[in-house]
This record gives sequence, C-alpha cells and structure tokens, in this order.
Amino acid sequence: MMAVAAMTVGVVLGAAGALWGPAGAQVPGPPGQPAPPAGGPRVAGGSGVVEVIKVDGLLDPVMVDFVLGAIGQVEAEEAVGLVLQVDSPGAVVDEEVLGGLVTAMRTASVPVSVWIGPSGGTARGAAAVLGGHATYLGMAPGTTWGRDGVAVPAALLEGALRPVPDGLLTTEEADAAGLTSSVAPTIGDHIVDLPGVETREVEVGDETRREPVTTVVFSALPLVDSLMHAVASPAVAYLLVTVGMALLIFELFTAGVGIAGGVGAGSLLLGSYGLAALPVRWWAVALLVAAMVAFTVDVQTGVPRVWTGVGFALFVAGSLTLYDGVSMSWITLGVAFIGVALTFLSGIPSMVRTRFATPTIGREWMVGEMGRAVTGVDPDGVVQIRSALWRATTNRATPVAELDRVRVVGIDGLVLQVEPETGGGRDYRDRARGRPDGDAPFAGTNVDDAPPRGGDPAGGHGGAPGG
Repeated sequence: MMAVAAMTVGVVLGAAGALWGPAGAQVPGPPGQPAPPAGGPRVAGGSGVVEVIKVDGLLDPVMVDFVLGAIGQVEAEEAVGLVLQVDSPGAVVDEEVLGGLVTAMRTASVPVSVWIGPSGGTARGAAAVLGGHATYLGMAPGTTWGRDGVAVPAALLEGALRPVPDGLLTTEEADAAGLTSSVAPTIGDHIVDLPGVETREVEVGDETRREPVTTVVFSALPLVDSLMHAVASPAVAYLLVTVGMALLIFELFTAGVGIAGGVGAGSLLLGSYGLAALPVRWWAVALLVAAMVAFTVDVQTGVPRVWTGVGFALFVAGSLTLYDGVSMSWITLGVAFIGVALTFLSGIPSMVRTRFATPTIGREWMVGEMGRAVTGVDPDGVVQIRSALWRATTNRATPVAELDRVRVVGIDGLVLQVEPETGGGRDYRDRARGRPDGDAPFAGTNVDDAPPRGGDPAGGHGGAPGG
C-alpha cells in the first residue's frame, strides 16, 4: 500500500498548501507599512479604514459568501473602500450566485476596487467580470485579465463600468486600451492611488515614496472556510475521492481495526463535497466508481487479471472526462494513474496473497486454533491468531470480552468464526464435521476440508495444537 500512502501524503500536502498558501497567507503590505496577520483582529468602524481581502482560486460558494460578507462589513463600517486582491482562473458558481456578487459590488455604498496580482496572477473566465464591475481596476505587471473565450451570460455584463475583454489581455494591453485605472506592482501601490486614501511621503533610500496614513486591514478566509475552499479545487477533490475509494477497498481485505477505513471515509467525504461544488459530469463519477468495483473483483483473488485492466481503462476514462469546463494538470493525472496502477497491480494483491499463502496461517489448519480477542466480539470484532489480526464473529449467545481467549471454529470468506474458550455451543470438532446435533457442517466450513473422523495428523486436519 505504499502507493496509496504516497497519494494520501500528496493530497494532504496539497490541501495544506492550498490552505496556508493561497487562502491563508498574508497579503503583502503597502510600502513602508507591514501587513497585519491574515485574519487578524478588525479595526473598529470609521472613515479611515481600507479593507483588503484575498480572492484566490476558483470562485466557489465559500469564496463568494466571503466577498459578500466583506462588502456588508465595510458598508456597516462606512470604510474608505474595499480592495479585492484577485488571482482566479474562473468561477464554478451558477449565474444567479455570480450575478448577486457583481450586483453587490456595483451597488455598494463603499467603493469596491480590484487589484489583479501579484505578478503571474490572472482574472479570467467568469472571474473576469469582477474587473468589469470594480470601481477601480489595477493590474500588476505580468498579470492577465479577460474571459479567455469562456461564454459569460449577458446578464453578468450588464451595468459593468468597463467592457470585459473576450480574450485574455496582458497588463500592457489592458492599460493601452484604457481599461485599467492603474498599473500597480504591489497592492500598496494600488491602495495609495485610491480616492479618499490619505497618504504621506517617506524617504526610502534615495527615493521618495508614498505610504497610506489611512489604516489598511488585511483579511483572509477563516480556517474552516479555507479548508473547504481548498477541498473544492479540482485536483484536490479528485485525489481525495481516488484515495478514499482505494483505502476503503484496502480496508475490505485487511484485518486491521479500521484506521485505513476511517481515513478513506474522511477523504471520500471531503472529496465528495469538492465534487459537489465543481462542474462535474456525473457519468464520469460513475465510471470512477465502476473502476473501483472492477479492481475489487480481481483483488479478492490476489492476482491482477482481466478485471484489473477493465478497471484501469474505466478509471482513465472517468478521470479525463470528470470536469466540465475545468481542467486538471497532467501532473495530477499522472500521480493518480501511477498510484492506482501500483496499488491494484502490486500493493493490495500482494497483501492478499501474503495473508492466505503463509504456512503459519493456513486457512483450513486454523480451525481449532486458540487466540485472544483484541476487541470485544459481540457478535463482530477483531481477534489475534498467532501473530496475525483477523476479523471475527461469534454467536450472539456467546459474546467474547476483550482480551479473553477464543477458539476458531470455522472460516467464512475472510472472517473467522470463533467462540469462547469455554462455554461454546458445541465442540469445534463436531462443528467442523457437522455432528452430533446437525447434519450440515458449520457455516463457512467446506465439507471437503473437514478433518477425517480419525484425525490424521499427516493430513494436516487433525486436532489443532491450540485445541
């Protein structure tokens, strides 16, 4: 399971990077004035406040709600203005939600400006409409702005203060077309050019620069919202769902105590939230689920065969067609393809073969073995036989307490049938042979595997050492 572990670490690191980097990092402060900590205490209302919030990543419901809340806050404070520091490749909310945001920007009693930055940033696709409705638009050198060929409903462009380019314009092209209010290398340069912001001149080396006297407050998404925003990114949601399903399959074929299953369920839950917030093709999601079912068919045999190939083909098809209008990098897809291939061609099948191929824990030979309950078995639990952990079940009339000794009386697939060392319903030898008070052998025990009545030690089916 090294591949699944590597994928899990990669997803966790990716989500953490999205959480503490784009969504939770400090916003660069104005020249000569250090930036307060992101999400730090807000300044009390008054006319001498400019608030800056970071709009990073796709415009999803979490980010839209954050911006709407900030607009309402600055209006209540009667602040000088609100600045959106934008670096967004598009929007995944519907027209109605995005329309509500741009209407709030256009009708706010406080000026709402947009600064696209830092260098390398963008506001494209549906996110480009933010620049069209901003009271002031600034761009850092090396940034881009425009719809980039993405169809945007006409209703989102009505009332815009400047036309939103159909293509993707560079800073220089947008400035030459007269679409920007300023070319500002830093957020501080953008702020000092805003009307209503009081400034003063300071000497920095041999150069004179302006810095704001008006208080500037920097805010970012709260911790939980940052996590949800990171999870709703296409790459993270896809990898979380993939890792979650792989870990759940691993849990089905291991005798552990549920750690892999718990992590897998958590990953799948977070990934499902991300997919619900993104424009997915649900038939592609069905392909991913079908791929995992196909992998499971061969996993239980311990040998990758035809169904593994079918599963991988379904997984590739589902991955490549998962999102509608949103793309994933080939690095993300490559990590997923390689991880899934290693997991289901080598990792899980090797584990299954190892469990059932060792002479120490032969399946038929285990009937009669003594062990200890790792957890209470009432009627299900985990037991330790020799040095291996197994899922186990017992009759409801004979529950086994934690750490009590147990006897194996049968095997049903991957689950051991056990009973207490004393007080069991019937002797395990009679259970295995199907007598004296029943003509059929105990459930899960093959008649052909039952030990001969004389108990032939050479045949390996006589009374087990632990009996």
